[in-house]
Amino acid sequence: MIKVIPAIDIIEGRCVRLSQGNYNACKVYSGNPLEIAKEFEGCGTELLHIVDLDGAKASSPVNLALLEQIASKTTLKCEFGGGIKSWDSLSDALSAGAYRVICGSIACNSPELFIEWLLSAGAEKVVFGADLKNGVPAVNGWLEDGKNSIESLLEEFIGAGLKNTIVTDISRDGMLNGPSFDLYGKLMGEFKGHNFIASGGISGIGDIHKLHEMGIREVIAGKAIYEGHITKAQLRELNSMK
Repeated sequence: MIKVIPAIDIIEGRCVRLSQGNYNACKVYSGNPLEIAKEFEGCGTELLHIVDLDGAKASSPVNLALLEQIASKTTLKCEFGGGIKSWDSLSDALSAGAYRVICGSIACNSPELFIEWLLSAGAEKVVFGADLKNGVPAVNGWLEDGKNSIESLLEEFIGAGLKNTIVTDISRDGMLNGPSFDLYGKLMGEFKGHNFIASGGISGIGDIHKLHEMGIREVIAGKAIYEGHITKAQLRELNSMK
């Protein structure tokens, strides 16, 4: 069964969601991310997606203390991203309890360095975060366009052993208008067997079932859960299916 990964995006210690990556379109859902994480844990969630939005803008993680708190006070496996632009930042995130670390900007702008990290930390620990704007990877908190195509990067990284790629269509992120099914279908057709983690635009349980039918094994959901389009009961039911 498909694995649903709830998302916690953090700005100034608060749990927020953006629309289309716009920091000015920010909605605060809680001032206590740990409490939200515990709610997800209570629904049988295994994996949690944490994005340090402060870190993404600052080019180095800002909210590692919150990561450490969630990782130590819940049973959740936390994937963490935002500002991972140095080996020290990656190491610090792992030391703070990250199960796996998401690298986006550095992977797009310095592919050779990303491959070094992938080989050093291991493919189980390093995830490629491909955030796409009009089909082109965006970097530095989604504020700038990257230099390379998603296809060329994937070809290089998968050849080096990459196992997991989070693909987010920024135009759909936080909009509740459905994920980019065509994009996932295209990438899965080109890179058969690779684990693409769907992210952005989930509007309800129907989207998750459709992604599952396509062969997607993991999906990140944020606003759909916070706004009640996916209920805690539905999340619990999905998590109970093996």
